[in-house]
Amino acid sequence: MGDPALSRRGFLAASAATGLGMTALSGCGGDSDGGSSDGTTTIEWWNISTTEPAHTVWAALAKKFEAQNPKVKVKIVQMENDAYKSKMTALIASGKLPDIFHTWGGGVLKQQVDAGLVEDLTDKTKPWADDLLKVSKEAYLIDDKVYGIPFDIGMIGFWYNKALFKQAGITEPPTTWGAFLEAVSKLKSKNITPIALAGKEKWPGMYYWAYLAMRTAGASALQKAYDDKDFTGPEFVQAGAHLKDLVALQPFQKGFLNAAYSTPTGQAASVGNGKAAMELMGQWAPQVEADAGKGLGKDLGFFPFPAVDGGKGAITEVFGGGGGHALRRGAPQAAVDFLKFFASEATDLELVKKTGTLPVVPGAESAITDANLKAVQAQLNGATGFQLYLDQAYAPAVGQEVNDSVAALIAGSKSPEQVAQSITKVTKEEQ
Repeated sequence: MGDPALSRRGFLAASAATGLGMTALSGCGGDSDGGSSDGTTTIEWWNISTTEPAHTVWAALAKKFEAQNPKVKVKIVQMENDAYKSKMTALIASGKLPDIFHTWGGGVLKQQVDAGLVEDLTDKTKPWADDLLKVSKEAYLIDDKVYGIPFDIGMIGFWYNKALFKQAGITEPPTTWGAFLEAVSKLKSKNITPIALAGKEKWPGMYYWAYLAMRTAGASALQKAYDDKDFTGPEFVQAGAHLKDLVALQPFQKGFLNAAYSTPTGQAASVGNGKAAMELMGQWAPQVEADAGKGLGKDLGFFPFPAVDGGKGAITEVFGGGGGHALRRGAPQAAVDFLKFFASEATDLELVKKTGTLPVVPGAESAITDANLKAVQAQLNGATGFQLYLDQAYAPAVGQEVNDSVAALIAGSKSPEQVAQSITKVTKEEQ
């Protein structure tokens, strides 16, 4: 799974091999006037649900909406993640976007909003969007206005092997960074590989630096540093120093620098086969562990990224993201109606039950049956702060530099100070 953005939208719903699944790719919703001579309104919906079961479930939902709204026709365009991003980049340049389109929020959505291409949904969705899970909506808020509606949400945390923890004498998951480092040492003393890491793919390592920056500086500091074009503050250097302390314990599996994420010998399989005690990954991790390896079943547990002693950030501040929908500027009312339908409890229940999505409608939480996913949802419900994935929150070049610099720190070729300086340099160049 080379593209973290694909995995982040919920690997539980997309564990099959991806492919180009495009239908009705003729023109774009930006060209339509929303109506026809017989009074039918056609809305074009672009999404990235090309894999099963989501592909079939989403198509059925479109049919259900049409049945409830006889004068509306939904034209679906489904594309694999990378193809979608490329096509959307071209459309942004042309100034024409689809009526309804997939968004991760953050920096890319802001670019579209700044270009005047996206509908302000603040008033149009207020009566029903106010009830959605608060943390799920943050990525789509720009200047306190709503430009997107979430359909799923997730977070990064530690997935661990309870049996291996017990073997090492660790009775409770660590809640502080100091206790986490102690747990790593205990595992090593029992000849247990503490952590699996896909060093080859870089983005899994970035999660450590991002969370440590949140814990030392506070959840809002990462966006502030980006806006200020300066990551050289002491807390960001300290975050790198904390990660360097972890690396010094040699916690990762042999050959981790050449390891991929979802291959039979990669990060997920190492945990799923009981060869490593932990991985830092999103809510899709259990499915990938089972797909790439055997899976841990009842021995699998979850805990949030620990707090840093003396840091400004709290353990209840979350690093993660999800998927949402936005509308082109001037999209017909039927497109707003579709967003309301997609964000309803009935639809969310179907998504949770059939695709493993974590709900954004509180009433749909009853459909979660997995104990670990319930734990993830509880963390999201109690979140006191939120930071979107950095490669979505920031300009693409900046997100890539974070990945590259943190990978270099983990490999021992960059210092914490150099990481902060490199990210700052690229941020200044991009803004």
